[in-house]
Amino acid sequence: MAYIHGKTAAGRQEIEDRARRLPPALRSILLMVDGQRDDDALTALLPGLRAPDDALAQLAQMGLIDVVGGAVAPPAARALTAGREQDPDLYKRLYDWMSESVRRHLGLKGYFMQLKIERCTDAAGLEKLWPDMAAAVAKAKSPALASRWLSDTHALLDASPQLQPDASAEPVPG
Repeated sequence: MAYIHGKTAAGRQEIEDRARRLPPALRSILLMVDGQRDDDALTALLPGLRAPDDALAQLAQMGLIDVVGGAVAPPAARALTAGREQDPDLYKRLYDWMSESVRRHLGLKGYFMQLKIERCTDAAGLEKLWPDMAAAVAKAKSPALASRWLSDTHALLDASPQLQPDASAEPVPG
């Protein structure tokens, strides 16, 4: 079972005032605890930060972090592009849609996202970027727009090649 850890009020206070004088490795792990990473992801960071193997347990014992969620990992969902990963038309539509979305919604902030898109060689690779892209749109614009972008992207899978997604959207002056 993977548990998700979050900072307690004492943990947030420690980040702010450094009253406990934590060793640098423990402080680094405390900074990484964000209420979204599970213990497996945090444990994977330990060697790179030269933190002790029991860093999470130490922080929990000090009352700086606490388990805020967790569950058994859900079964892997079947990819929406399954069976069509190598379809060049689908790849081109997704590639064009995602590249245009980066330009339209992220601008220069989307440079690294565009690099990730460029590295993808098939539709399945592009599909794996959807959560990152939606998160970037939510951060740059709004969560509502990110949700709409994701639903438009899903609709793109079923659209015929002649249809352009979000054709009703106003063009952005360029």
